[in-house]
Amino acid sequence: MSEPQLGDIRICLEGVIPAVMATCAADGMPNVAYISQVYYVDERHVALSFQFFNKTRQNILANPRASVQLIHPQTAAFYRLHIRYLRTETQGPLFEGMKAQLAGIASHTGMQGVFRLLGSDVYEVERIEAVPGAPLPLPAPRSGMLAAVRRCSERLARCASLDEALNAVLATLTDFMGVEHGMVLMLDDAAQRLYTVASCGYATSGVGSEVLMGEGVIGVAARERTPVRVSHMTNAYLYSQAMRSSFEANIPDLEAVTQIPYPGLAEPHSQLAVPVMSAGKVLGVLFVESPHDLQFGFEDEDMLVAVAGHLGATIDLMQATTDAPEAAPPAIAPSPAAGAPLQLRHYASNDSVFVGDTYLIKGVAGAILWKLLNDHRREGRTEFSNRELRLDASIGLPDVSDNLEARLVLLRRRLEEHGGDIRIEKTGRGRFRLDLARPVVLTESS
Repeated sequence: MSEPQLGDIRICLEGVIPAVMATCAADGMPNVAYISQVYYVDERHVALSFQFFNKTRQNILANPRASVQLIHPQTAAFYRLHIRYLRTETQGPLFEGMKAQLAGIASHTGMQGVFRLLGSDVYEVERIEAVPGAPLPLPAPRSGMLAAVRRCSERLARCASLDEALNAVLATLTDFMGVEHGMVLMLDDAAQRLYTVASCGYATSGVGSEVLMGEGVIGVAARERTPVRVSHMTNAYLYSQAMRSSFEANIPDLEAVTQIPYPGLAEPHSQLAVPVMSAGKVLGVLFVESPHDLQFGFEDEDMLVAVAGHLGATIDLMQATTDAPEAAPPAIAPSPAAGAPLQLRHYASNDSVFVGDTYLIKGVAGAILWKLLNDHRREGRTEFSNRELRLDASIGLPDVSDNLEARLVLLRRRLEEHGGDIRIEKTGRGRFRLDLARPVVLTESS
Protein backbone atom coordinates (compact mmCIF):
# COMPACT_ATOMS: atom_id res chain seq x y z
CA MET A 1 0.00 0.00 0.00
CA SER A 2 1.47 3.35 -1.03
CA GLU A 3 2.02 6.13 1.48
CA PRO A 4 -0.68 8.82 1.59
CA GLN A 5 0.06 12.19 0.03
CA LEU A 6 -0.50 15.49 1.78
CA GLY A 7 -3.40 16.33 -0.53
CA ASP A 8 -5.12 13.06 0.49
CA ILE A 9 -5.28 14.13 4.14
CA ARG A 10 -5.72 17.88 3.70
CA ILE A 11 -8.93 17.74 5.71
CA CYS A 12 -6.78 16.88 8.76
CA LEU A 13 -5.27 20.37 8.50
CA GLU A 14 -8.56 22.26 8.93
CA GLY A 15 -7.96 22.78 12.65
CA VAL A 16 -10.98 20.77 13.80
CA ILE A 17 -8.89 18.49 16.06
CA PRO A 18 -5.59 19.71 17.58
CA ALA A 19 -2.45 17.97 16.38
CA VAL A 20 0.35 16.59 18.57
CA MET A 21 3.98 17.45 17.86
CA ALA A 22 7.04 15.54 19.08
CA THR A 23 10.45 17.23 19.14
CA CYS A 24 13.84 16.36 20.57
CA ALA A 25 16.28 18.58 22.50
CA ALA A 26 20.00 18.74 21.76
CA ASP A 27 20.69 16.37 24.70
CA GLY A 28 18.23 13.79 23.36
CA MET A 29 15.34 14.57 25.74
CA PRO A 30 12.00 14.25 23.85
CA ASN A 31 9.10 16.65 24.24
CA VAL A 32 5.46 16.21 23.18
CA ALA A 33 2.95 19.06 22.98
CA TYR A 34 -0.40 19.94 21.43
CA ILE A 35 -0.24 22.48 18.60
CA SER A 36 -3.18 24.59 17.53
CA GLN A 37 -2.51 24.88 13.80
CA VAL A 38 -0.97 22.85 10.98
CA TYR A 39 -1.43 24.80 7.75
CA TYR A 40 -1.34 23.38 4.22
CA VAL A 41 1.23 25.24 2.07
CA ASP A 42 1.61 22.86 -0.89
CA GLU A 43 2.05 19.14 -1.57
CA ARG A 44 5.52 19.13 0.02
CA HIS A 45 5.23 21.71 2.79
CA VAL A 46 3.19 22.62 5.87
CA ALA A 47 3.43 25.59 8.22
CA LEU A 48 3.01 25.47 11.99
CA SER A 49 2.00 28.45 14.08
CA PHE A 50 4.77 29.96 16.19
CA GLN A 51 2.92 31.50 19.15
CA PHE A 52 5.22 31.11 22.16
CA PHE A 53 8.92 30.68 22.74
CA ASN A 54 8.40 27.37 24.55
CA LYS A 55 10.21 24.03 24.78
CA THR A 56 8.94 22.96 21.35
CA ARG A 57 10.38 26.11 19.82
CA GLN A 58 13.71 25.66 21.58
CA ASN A 59 13.98 22.07 20.41
CA ILE A 60 13.20 22.93 16.78
CA LEU A 61 15.93 25.57 16.70
CA ALA A 62 18.38 22.99 18.10
CA ASN A 63 17.15 19.99 16.06
CA PRO A 64 15.08 20.79 12.92
CA ARG A 65 13.42 17.35 12.61
CA ALA A 66 10.09 16.55 14.29
CA SER A 67 6.94 14.49 13.86
CA VAL A 68 3.30 15.62 13.94
CA GLN A 69 0.35 13.32 14.59
CA LEU A 70 -2.89 14.26 12.85
CA ILE A 71 -6.43 12.88 13.25
CA HIS A 72 -8.87 12.65 10.36
CA PRO A 73 -12.01 14.51 11.62
CA GLN A 74 -14.40 12.17 9.74
CA THR A 75 -12.81 8.72 10.12
CA ALA A 76 -10.67 9.14 13.28
CA ALA A 77 -7.71 7.69 11.34
CA PHE A 78 -4.25 8.72 12.60
CA TYR A 79 -1.43 9.98 10.39
CA ARG A 80 2.12 10.89 11.31
CA LEU A 81 4.05 13.55 9.41
CA HIS A 82 7.85 13.43 9.49
CA ILE A 83 8.91 17.03 8.96
CA ARG A 84 12.03 19.22 8.80
CA TYR A 85 12.08 22.90 9.80
CA LEU A 86 13.11 25.30 6.99
CA ARG A 87 12.31 28.92 7.95
CA THR A 88 9.97 31.32 9.74
CA GLU A 89 7.85 33.94 7.93
CA THR A 90 6.54 36.93 9.91
CA GLN A 91 4.59 38.72 7.17
CA GLY A 92 3.09 38.15 3.75
CA PRO A 93 0.31 35.94 2.34
CA LEU A 94 1.16 32.77 4.30
CA PHE A 95 1.41 34.64 7.60
CA GLU A 96 -1.87 36.53 7.05
CA GLY A 97 -3.73 33.38 5.97
CA MET A 98 -2.59 31.55 9.11
CA LYS A 99 -3.33 34.56 11.29
CA ALA A 100 -6.95 34.67 10.11
CA GLN A 101 -7.43 30.94 10.56
CA LEU A 102 -5.81 31.01 14.00
CA ALA A 103 -8.15 33.82 15.10
CA GLY A 104 -11.09 31.55 14.26
CA ILE A 105 -9.54 28.60 16.12
CA ALA A 106 -8.85 30.80 19.15
CA SER A 107 -12.43 32.04 19.20
CA HIS A 108 -13.78 28.49 18.85
CA THR A 109 -11.67 27.22 21.76
CA GLY A 110 -12.16 30.23 24.04
CA MET A 111 -8.54 31.34 23.67
CA GLN A 112 -9.07 34.86 22.33
CA GLY A 113 -6.31 37.08 23.59
CA VAL A 114 -4.08 34.08 24.27
CA PHE A 115 -3.33 32.90 20.75
CA ARG A 116 -1.15 35.42 18.93
CA LEU A 117 0.75 34.45 15.84
CA LEU A 118 4.41 35.46 16.05
CA GLY A 119 5.47 33.65 12.91
CA SER A 120 4.71 30.91 10.38
CA ASP A 121 7.22 28.07 10.73
CA VAL A 122 7.57 26.37 7.34
CA TYR A 123 8.49 22.66 7.27
CA GLU A 124 9.28 20.23 4.50
CA VAL A 125 7.19 17.06 4.74
CA GLU A 126 9.70 14.23 4.28
CA ARG A 127 7.28 11.33 4.81
CA ILE A 128 3.67 10.62 5.73
CA GLU A 129 2.88 7.50 7.71
CA ALA A 130 -0.60 6.02 8.15
CA VAL A 131 -0.82 4.78 11.74
CA PRO A 132 -2.37 1.27 11.93
CA GLY A 133 -5.87 1.21 13.41
CA ALA A 134 -9.55 0.66 12.66
CA PRO A 135 -10.83 3.97 11.26
CA LEU A 136 -14.46 4.64 10.41
CA PRO A 137 -15.60 4.37 6.77
CA LEU A 138 -14.83 7.47 4.74
CA PRO A 139 -18.02 9.41 3.84
CA ALA A 140 -18.94 9.72 0.18
CA PRO A 141 -16.89 12.47 -1.45
CA ARG A 142 -18.55 15.80 -2.07
CA SER A 143 -19.69 16.04 -5.66
CA GLY A 144 -20.66 18.75 -8.09
CA MET A 145 -17.96 21.27 -7.29
CA LEU A 146 -16.16 20.99 -10.61
CA ALA A 147 -19.52 21.12 -12.38
CA ALA A 148 -20.30 24.36 -10.52
CA VAL A 149 -17.07 25.92 -11.78
CA ARG A 150 -18.00 24.80 -15.29
CA ARG A 151 -21.45 26.42 -14.98
CA CYS A 152 -19.85 29.66 -13.86
CA SER A 153 -17.39 29.58 -16.75
CA GLU A 154 -20.20 28.98 -19.25
CA ARG A 155 -22.30 31.81 -17.82
CA LEU A 156 -19.37 34.23 -17.88
CA ALA A 157 -18.61 33.33 -21.49
CA ARG A 158 -22.11 34.50 -22.47
CA CYS A 159 -21.83 37.86 -20.71
CA ALA A 160 -21.51 41.06 -22.72
CA SER A 161 -21.19 43.53 -19.83
CA LEU A 162 -19.70 43.74 -16.37
CA ASP A 163 -23.22 43.99 -14.93
CA GLU A 164 -24.04 40.60 -16.43
CA ALA A 165 -20.74 39.07 -15.30
CA LEU A 166 -21.25 40.12 -11.67
CA ASN A 167 -24.79 38.77 -11.70
CA ALA A 168 -23.58 35.51 -13.28
CA VAL A 169 -20.98 34.91 -10.57
CA LEU A 170 -23.34 35.62 -7.67
CA ALA A 171 -26.11 33.53 -9.26
CA THR A 172 -23.70 30.61 -9.68
CA LEU A 173 -22.64 30.83 -6.04
CA THR A 174 -26.29 30.70 -5.01
CA ASP A 175 -27.54 28.11 -7.51
CA PHE A 176 -24.71 25.57 -7.46
CA MET A 177 -22.44 26.24 -4.50
CA GLY A 178 -24.92 26.66 -1.63
CA VAL A 179 -23.76 30.19 -0.86
CA GLU A 180 -26.47 32.41 0.67
CA HIS A 181 -24.47 35.57 1.37
CA GLY A 182 -21.84 36.99 -0.94
CA MET A 183 -20.52 40.15 -2.55
CA VAL A 184 -18.05 41.44 -5.10
CA LEU A 185 -15.90 44.46 -4.31
CA MET A 186 -13.64 46.35 -6.74
CA LEU A 187 -10.38 48.03 -5.84
CA ASP A 188 -9.92 51.80 -6.02
CA ASP A 189 -6.14 51.64 -6.17
CA ALA A 190 -5.57 55.38 -5.70
CA ALA A 191 -7.75 55.57 -2.58
CA GLN A 192 -6.64 52.12 -1.31
CA ARG A 193 -10.27 51.15 -0.71
CA LEU A 194 -12.55 48.43 -2.01
CA TYR A 195 -16.11 49.37 -2.92
CA THR A 196 -19.06 47.00 -3.20
CA VAL A 197 -20.50 46.69 -6.72
CA ALA A 198 -22.76 43.64 -6.27
CA SER A 199 -24.12 41.49 -3.45
CA CYS A 200 -26.66 38.77 -2.72
CA GLY A 201 -28.49 37.51 0.34
CA TYR A 202 -28.45 40.68 2.46
CA ALA A 203 -31.28 42.91 3.66
CA THR A 204 -29.72 45.86 1.79
CA SER A 205 -27.44 45.68 -1.22
CA GLY A 206 -24.70 47.83 0.30
CA VAL A 207 -23.63 48.87 -3.20
CA GLY A 208 -21.13 51.68 -2.77
CA SER A 209 -20.05 50.69 0.76
CA GLU A 210 -16.31 50.65 1.26
CA VAL A 211 -13.69 48.50 2.96
CA LEU A 212 -10.23 49.80 3.69
CA MET A 213 -7.27 47.95 2.21
CA GLY A 214 -5.87 45.62 4.87
CA GLU A 215 -8.96 45.77 7.14
CA GLY A 216 -10.93 42.63 7.97
CA VAL A 217 -11.00 39.43 5.94
CA ILE A 218 -11.74 41.32 2.71
CA GLY A 219 -9.05 43.96 3.05
CA VAL A 220 -6.37 41.47 4.08
CA ALA A 221 -7.17 39.20 1.11
CA ALA A 222 -6.70 42.15 -1.26
CA ARG A 223 -3.55 43.49 0.38
CA GLU A 224 -1.82 40.12 0.63
CA ARG A 225 -3.21 38.74 -2.64
CA THR A 226 -4.18 35.50 -0.96
CA PRO A 227 -7.37 33.70 0.09
CA VAL A 228 -8.33 34.32 3.71
CA ARG A 229 -10.66 31.83 5.38
CA VAL A 230 -12.15 31.89 8.88
CA SER A 231 -14.15 28.85 10.00
CA HIS A 232 -15.40 30.03 13.39
CA MET A 233 -16.87 33.24 14.75
CA THR A 234 -14.13 35.75 15.61
CA ASN A 235 -14.35 39.40 16.53
CA ALA A 236 -10.81 39.89 15.28
CA TYR A 237 -11.92 40.00 11.66
CA LEU A 238 -15.36 41.60 11.86
CA TYR A 239 -15.49 44.54 9.54
CA SER A 240 -17.51 46.48 12.12
CA GLN A 241 -14.23 46.74 14.04
CA ALA A 242 -12.67 48.49 11.08
CA MET A 243 -15.66 50.81 10.77
CA ARG A 244 -15.32 51.87 14.40
CA SER A 245 -11.62 52.50 13.93
CA SER A 246 -12.39 54.56 10.87
CA PHE A 247 -14.92 56.77 12.64
CA GLU A 248 -12.59 57.23 15.59
CA ALA A 249 -9.98 58.67 13.26
CA ASN A 250 -11.57 62.16 13.40
CA ILE A 251 -12.96 62.01 9.87
CA PRO A 252 -14.70 65.26 8.80
CA ASP A 253 -18.50 65.36 9.02
CA LEU A 254 -18.97 65.33 5.27
CA GLU A 255 -17.01 62.11 4.99
CA ALA A 256 -19.07 60.49 7.74
CA VAL A 257 -22.44 61.17 6.11
CA THR A 258 -21.23 59.63 2.84
CA GLN A 259 -20.65 56.23 4.47
CA ILE A 260 -22.97 53.60 3.01
CA PRO A 261 -23.66 50.85 5.58
CA TYR A 262 -21.64 47.70 5.00
CA PRO A 263 -24.15 44.93 4.20
CA GLY A 264 -22.36 41.97 5.86
CA LEU A 265 -23.79 39.64 8.50
CA ALA A 266 -23.73 41.01 12.05
CA GLU A 267 -22.38 37.73 13.46
CA PRO A 268 -20.71 35.68 10.71
CA HIS A 269 -19.34 32.32 11.80
CA SER A 270 -17.58 31.44 8.54
CA GLN A 271 -15.99 33.81 6.04
CA LEU A 272 -13.96 33.34 2.89
CA ALA A 273 -12.43 36.11 0.77
CA VAL A 274 -10.36 35.54 -2.37
CA PRO A 275 -8.70 38.24 -4.48
CA VAL A 276 -9.97 38.78 -8.03
CA MET A 277 -6.80 39.05 -10.09
CA SER A 278 -5.71 39.29 -13.71
CA ALA A 279 -2.25 39.69 -15.22
CA GLY A 280 -0.75 39.99 -11.76
CA LYS A 281 -3.01 42.87 -10.72
CA VAL A 282 -5.59 42.83 -7.93
CA LEU A 283 -8.92 43.98 -9.39
CA GLY A 284 -11.13 43.28 -6.40
CA VAL A 285 -12.32 40.63 -3.95
CA LEU A 286 -14.94 37.89 -4.12
CA PHE A 287 -16.35 37.34 -0.62
CA VAL A 288 -18.80 34.84 0.90
CA GLU A 289 -19.93 34.28 4.48
CA SER A 290 -22.32 32.19 6.57
CA PRO A 291 -23.95 32.32 10.01
CA HIS A 292 -22.75 28.72 10.60
CA ASP A 293 -19.36 27.39 11.72
CA LEU A 294 -17.17 25.33 9.38
CA GLN A 295 -19.23 26.29 6.32
CA PHE A 296 -16.28 26.71 3.95
CA GLY A 297 -13.51 24.13 3.66
CA PHE A 298 -10.41 23.97 1.50
CA GLU A 299 -12.45 22.65 -1.44
CA ASP A 300 -14.70 25.72 -1.29
CA GLU A 301 -11.58 27.86 -1.21
CA ASP A 302 -10.15 26.12 -4.29
CA MET A 303 -13.46 26.51 -6.10
CA LEU A 304 -13.83 30.20 -5.26
CA VAL A 305 -10.26 30.89 -6.39
CA ALA A 306 -11.10 29.31 -9.77
CA VAL A 307 -14.29 31.37 -10.08
CA ALA A 308 -12.45 34.57 -9.11
CA GLY A 309 -9.82 33.82 -11.76
CA HIS A 310 -12.50 33.51 -14.46
CA LEU A 311 -14.12 36.74 -13.26
CA GLY A 312 -10.78 38.59 -13.30
CA ALA A 313 -10.05 37.54 -16.87
CA THR A 314 -13.57 38.55 -17.93
CA ILE A 315 -13.24 42.00 -16.33
CA ASP A 316 -9.88 42.58 -18.01
CA LEU A 317 -11.27 41.51 -21.40
CA MET A 318 -14.27 43.80 -21.07
CA GLN A 319 -12.03 46.69 -20.06
CA ALA A 320 -9.97 46.19 -23.23
CA THR A 321 -12.93 45.88 -25.60
CA THR A 322 -14.68 49.03 -24.33
CA ASP A 323 -11.62 51.04 -25.40
CA ALA A 324 -12.83 50.47 -28.99
CA PRO A 325 -16.48 51.54 -28.85
CA GLU A 326 -19.02 50.47 -31.40
CA ALA A 327 -20.40 52.99 -33.88
CA ALA A 328 -22.85 55.39 -32.28
CA PRO A 329 -26.39 54.02 -32.39
CA PRO A 330 -29.16 56.05 -34.05
CA ALA A 331 -30.08 58.95 -31.83
CA ILE A 332 -33.27 58.42 -29.85
CA ALA A 333 -35.15 61.46 -28.70
CA PRO A 334 -35.32 61.26 -24.90
CA SER A 335 -38.64 61.31 -23.15
CA PRO A 336 -39.31 64.83 -21.86
CA ALA A 337 -38.51 65.25 -18.18
CA ALA A 338 -41.62 66.11 -16.18
CA GLY A 339 -42.69 66.74 -12.62
CA ALA A 340 -41.04 68.59 -9.76
CA PRO A 341 -37.33 69.21 -10.33
CA LEU A 342 -34.72 67.15 -8.48
CA GLN A 343 -32.28 69.26 -6.44
CA LEU A 344 -28.74 67.90 -6.77
CA ARG A 345 -25.70 69.24 -4.91
CA HIS A 346 -22.06 68.51 -5.63
CA TYR A 347 -19.15 68.87 -3.18
CA ALA A 348 -15.87 69.20 -5.06
CA SER A 349 -13.78 68.21 -2.02
CA ASN A 350 -14.65 64.52 -2.49
CA ASP A 351 -16.93 64.65 -5.57
CA SER A 352 -19.90 63.62 -3.47
CA VAL A 353 -23.39 64.15 -4.92
CA PHE A 354 -26.58 64.54 -2.88
CA VAL A 355 -30.19 64.32 -4.09
CA GLY A 356 -31.96 66.77 -1.82
CA ASP A 357 -30.43 65.97 1.55
CA THR A 358 -29.80 62.31 0.73
CA TYR A 359 -26.32 61.12 -0.12
CA LEU A 360 -26.06 59.42 -3.51
CA ILE A 361 -22.45 58.77 -4.49
CA LYS A 362 -18.91 60.16 -4.28
CA GLY A 363 -15.43 59.79 -5.71
CA VAL A 364 -14.81 59.04 -9.37
CA ALA A 365 -18.37 57.75 -9.87
CA GLY A 366 -19.68 61.04 -8.39
CA ALA A 367 -17.44 63.05 -10.73
CA ILE A 368 -18.75 61.06 -13.71
CA LEU A 369 -22.37 61.73 -12.76
CA TRP A 370 -21.71 65.45 -12.28
CA LYS A 371 -20.03 65.70 -15.70
CA LEU A 372 -22.93 63.93 -17.43
CA LEU A 373 -25.53 66.15 -15.76
CA ASN A 374 -23.62 69.34 -16.59
CA ASP A 375 -23.06 68.31 -20.23
CA HIS A 376 -26.78 67.59 -20.48
CA ARG A 377 -27.65 70.98 -18.97
CA ARG A 378 -25.27 72.94 -21.24
CA GLU A 379 -25.58 71.01 -24.50
CA GLY A 380 -28.64 68.82 -24.13
CA ARG A 381 -26.53 65.71 -24.60
CA THR A 382 -27.81 62.28 -23.62
CA GLU A 383 -25.39 59.97 -25.51
CA PHE A 384 -21.88 59.34 -24.10
CA SER A 385 -18.93 56.99 -24.56
CA ASN A 386 -16.43 55.39 -22.21
CA ARG A 387 -13.60 56.78 -24.31
CA GLU A 388 -14.54 60.41 -23.74
CA LEU A 389 -14.74 59.78 -20.00
CA ARG A 390 -11.21 58.37 -20.06
CA LEU A 391 -9.97 61.46 -21.92
CA ASP A 392 -11.60 63.90 -19.47
CA ALA A 393 -8.94 64.75 -16.87
CA SER A 394 -11.51 66.47 -14.61
CA ILE A 395 -13.01 63.10 -13.66
CA GLY A 396 -9.81 61.90 -12.04
CA LEU A 397 -9.60 58.41 -13.49
CA PRO A 398 -6.17 56.84 -12.88
CA ASP A 399 -3.95 56.33 -15.92
CA VAL A 400 -3.70 52.57 -15.36
CA SER A 401 -6.41 50.13 -14.23
CA ASP A 402 -9.12 52.77 -14.10
CA ASN A 403 -11.95 50.20 -13.61
CA LEU A 404 -14.27 52.55 -15.50
CA GLU A 405 -16.80 49.79 -16.22
CA ALA A 406 -16.99 48.94 -12.51
CA ARG A 407 -17.52 52.59 -11.60
CA LEU A 408 -20.35 52.86 -14.16
CA VAL A 409 -21.93 49.71 -12.72
CA LEU A 410 -21.69 51.23 -9.24
CA LEU A 411 -23.23 54.50 -10.46
CA ARG A 412 -26.02 52.74 -12.36
CA ARG A 413 -26.98 50.60 -9.34
CA ARG A 414 -26.89 53.52 -6.92
CA LEU A 415 -29.18 55.51 -9.24
CA GLU A 416 -31.59 52.56 -9.47
CA GLU A 417 -31.75 52.34 -5.67
CA HIS A 418 -32.69 56.03 -5.55
CA GLY A 419 -35.90 55.63 -7.48
CA GLY A 420 -34.82 55.66 -11.10
CA ASP A 421 -35.53 59.32 -11.90
CA ILE A 422 -31.97 59.45 -13.22
CA ARG A 423 -30.86 56.41 -15.20
CA ILE A 424 -27.83 55.29 -17.16
CA GLU A 425 -28.52 52.69 -19.83
CA LYS A 426 -25.92 50.81 -21.83
CA THR A 427 -26.53 51.33 -25.57
CA GLY A 428 -23.64 49.29 -26.97
CA ARG A 429 -20.03 48.38 -26.38
CA GLY A 430 -18.38 51.40 -24.75
CA ARG A 431 -21.51 53.56 -25.05
CA PHE A 432 -24.36 54.56 -22.73
CA ARG A 433 -27.27 56.98 -22.44
CA LEU A 434 -28.31 59.40 -19.68
CA ASP A 435 -32.07 59.35 -19.17
CA LEU A 436 -33.83 61.89 -16.92
CA ALA A 437 -37.45 61.32 -15.91
CA ARG A 438 -37.55 64.63 -13.98
CA PRO A 439 -35.87 67.99 -14.52
CA VAL A 440 -32.74 68.56 -12.42
CA VAL A 441 -31.36 71.66 -10.70
CA LEU A 442 -27.60 71.48 -10.16
CA THR A 443 -25.88 73.32 -7.32
CA GLU A 444 -22.15 73.46 -6.64
CA SER A 445 -21.40 73.60 -2.90
CA SER A 446 -18.17 74.25 -1.08
